Amino acid sequence: MTKKTKGLSTADKKIYQSILSIFRNEPRSLFNYKQIAHRLKSNTPELRQTVERVIRILEREELIEQQQRGKFRYVPEFSIFTGIVQMTQRGIAFVYNEELDLDIRISPSLTGTAFNGDLVTVELLDQTKGRKAEGRIIEIVERDRHRFVGTLEKFKKFAYVIPDNNKIHVDFYIPQGKLKDARNGDKVVIEFTSWPTNFKQPHGKVIEVLGPAGEHETEMHAIISEFGFTTEFTPRAVKESLQCPDIISKEEIALRRDMRDTLTFTIDPVDAKDFDDALSFRKLDNGLMEIGVHIADVSHYVTRNSALDMDAYDRGTSVYLVDRTIPMLPERLSNDLCSLKPNVDRLAFSVIFKMNEKAEVSDYEICKTIIHSDRRFSYEEAQEVIEGHSEELGEVIPALNRLAHILRERRFKEGAIGFESDEFRFELDEQGKPLRVMRKIRKDAHKMIEEFMLLANRTVARHVFKKMNNAPIPHRVHESPVPEKLELFVAMAKKFGYHIDTSSDLRLSQSINKMVEETEDRIESSILHPLAIRSMEKAFYTSQKTGHFGLAFDFYTHFTSPIRRYPDLLVHRLLYRYLQGDMSVDRAWLEKACHQSSRQEEKAAKAERASVKYKQTEYLSQFVGDQFEGIVSGVTEWGLYVELKANHCEGMVRIKDIQGDYYEYYEKEIALVGRRTGNRYTIGDEVDVRIKKTNLHKRTVDLELLNV
Repeated sequence: MTKKTKGLSTADKKIYQSILSIFRNEPRSLFNYKQIAHRLKSNTPELRQTVERVIRILEREELIEQQQRGKFRYVPEFSIFTGIVQMTQRGIAFVYNEELDLDIRISPSLTGTAFNGDLVTVELLDQTKGRKAEGRIIEIVERDRHRFVGTLEKFKKFAYVIPDNNKIHVDFYIPQGKLKDARNGDKVVIEFTSWPTNFKQPHGKVIEVLGPAGEHETEMHAIISEFGFTTEFTPRAVKESLQCPDIISKEEIALRRDMRDTLTFTIDPVDAKDFDDALSFRKLDNGLMEIGVHIADVSHYVTRNSALDMDAYDRGTSVYLVDRTIPMLPERLSNDLCSLKPNVDRLAFSVIFKMNEKAEVSDYEICKTIIHSDRRFSYEEAQEVIEGHSEELGEVIPALNRLAHILRERRFKEGAIGFESDEFRFELDEQGKPLRVMRKIRKDAHKMIEEFMLLANRTVARHVFKKMNNAPIPHRVHESPVPEKLELFVAMAKKFGYHIDTSSDLRLSQSINKMVEETEDRIESSILHPLAIRSMEKAFYTSQKTGHFGLAFDFYTHFTSPIRRYPDLLVHRLLYRYLQGDMSVDRAWLEKACHQSSRQEEKAAKAERASVKYKQTEYLSQFVGDQFEGIVSGVTEWGLYVELKANHCEGMVRIKDIQGDYYEYYEKEIALVGRRTGNRYTIGDEVDVRIKKTNLHKRTVDLELLNV
């Protein structure tokens, strides 16, 4: 909002934003006062006066200009701009323009040689009245990728590769001499070589043959390659990892706080192979408790610009697929030297709290330590202790759990959001075939560890900001949601009888938490909880402190998982340097590293979802022809997404397959509506469906509606 709007009332400022949005959304259209008032769905004398006043302000601000007498048009600063291509399956592209604050639509005939994710230059086209802003791609500034994964279709003198990623909207032409002995039906990795003028398909060459499409190992390796990850470390990184010493020297121990005699233990999933965090506990003479959060000291072994460091930087994160983990660090470190295994000495970076029974922290220390874990608990074993079914550490773990409950309640009072979206995992046989789908249940043992990790992360971030003059570190930032993104969620919640108050961040979080609590055991939870999460902004890393909306923290960083997250490793490295009095840092490089980590985190999440989607499709293949009860989980212009109640897997009812009427998509209502009958389908509707077919190559499940 500019200085010229200061004289406007709160209501008038909303009208200002609404009018500006009208001009921005149709940047090539001309509007007069009456047309704007009509768009605002009111034509009172008071509104007309406000409209005239706002238009004069916008003209003075040079955001609009008078093209004809009494008719105004938006003045974009640039008609040519750069942006990232987001491609749809049908080849339609959208490129976001920050100046206009909207997505520019690019028709398939005007996308040129762009692939999804490319950085491109776009030229705005003259606007057709009533239509959204459109443009055309005039230059590829930077390719997002040059390698793609797909299935080979081989002919006598050439072949095509059909990409696995459905947002890569074209097949690749592969000349006969570029097949690398790949056979028809093989899954392959190809490298893009060129896109000749007047040729419909890009050209490429096969650089790796993964194996026959449809086989478990082939498909998992295809997903890993598709998102740019690799299971292999560079030879130099492997060599460095093998050279790391097993023995901790006396000189190194002398530099650290020795906590090997303090009761210490880990709590992790039963199948975990690396343990990057541990808790210690002892009672103090003054009645307080000393609770240590100990994190594997990865930075001791992985130094700046080493081969290990460069590999970790490129990966950014460990990747968790349905059946395997692709670690950020070689096994020598991740599963051995940097794993806080029981009954061995390990180096750690620790935050040690002095805390009373009310979970109030009276003091803390951040220091490098040497620890000795006495016991490894699985979450299930720790839960047994909490519930009184086991006496091992029968005073310690319940005491920590009580403190965690207080910390959690305090977070919620301060405005944290308690998302508890359901998570599911597959039980696989020895060949990787999915046998059944199981719900992951989060109990107190999980939440207890989470609370102490959050406390350590928050404490480190606050310490750096307040005690170290806001020295730069990778902050974990989660911005407040944009009102427009909340609209669908708020509307859906209202449909189910829940009021979401968006008047402030605190009231928003409180009303979401109330909804989460009330829907805990209801069918609509599977719709509303994911919808709420999708309406939020994505968390990311940056060297600028901003705060974390979802956790309601003013200070937050990631300190607790340096084995599997590169930003945590950076925090360790910088924090120790600052503790030593060395405040030097390359701020530009740090911000670049934060951006790289955010990008890799997003890719890892997509790879994980792709592996789940593949296994879901494979699992449902055995039920083709069977009927299921479902709930509509999404509505698009091409059909309905339906979640099956029995197994929480999702499939699609394509709009062309809905019998009995011609259905149209109404974007504002998020509904498919029958033109003749008026019958409608929207999110949350319960439906009966039959599995029509599955496609492992595309990872899709087609459903058909029953009793239409």
